[in-house]
Amino acid sequence: MSVEQNLTEIKSQITNACEKAGRNAGDVKLIAVSKTWPAEHVQKAIDAGQKMFGENKLQEGQEKIPVLSQDLEWHYIGGLQRNKVRKVLGLFHIVHSIDSLKLAKYTNNVAADMGVKPSILLQVNIGEEESKGGFLAEELEVSFSELLDLEHVNVTGLMCIPPAVNKPEDARVWFKKVAELGESLEAKYKVKLPHLSMGMSGDFEVAIEEGSTYVRVGTSIFGTR
Repeated sequence: MSVEQNLTEIKSQITNACEKAGRNAGDVKLIAVSKTWPAEHVQKAIDAGQKMFGENKLQEGQEKIPVLSQDLEWHYIGGLQRNKVRKVLGLFHIVHSIDSLKLAKYTNNVAADMGVKPSILLQVNIGEEESKGGFLAEELEVSFSELLDLEHVNVTGLMCIPPAVNKPEDARVWFKKVAELGESLEAKYKVKLPHLSMGMSGDFEVAIEEGSTYVRVGTSIFGTR
């Protein structure tokens, strides 16, 4: 199928998942993950009406973002090293992968220096996997007050990449834990965390049923390389 047909199908699946969960379809945003695909292929999704895109690597964003429509919203969803923070903040609207208090503080300082206030999501290592970065749930509970004290970033929610599973339903337990963590932080610190970035091509419907507001879908839209 074409990129346009794929987008139509994904949006239909999002709507159906929202109906199943008793949610408004407008509360879930589709991030089309365009990693490894050139700008001309991404343009096909833009032509089909897609406005929100995600990239895993700064270099790819540097190549595509300047040559595509300036009306798009770009999300940085890959691992973020300190030496790339300044350039990422200069290109992307929202960063999904703040994975430590140290990185959050550094990003806050860079944002202050640049005169910007980016929206950030906190990456949670919900499965406590050694191979993945991110806050452990207990760690986030303890350090969240320090994160809220950062004046030059806007903490808007949590992001997760759950442990690999054999079937989408098996990821539900992880999505549920992240949603519960968000609710716990909201109650404890009297704040609003409106966004949960969770769910990819293989499991986004389950993620939506558990409260996801951003689903990150690449392969199902653009195909495989």
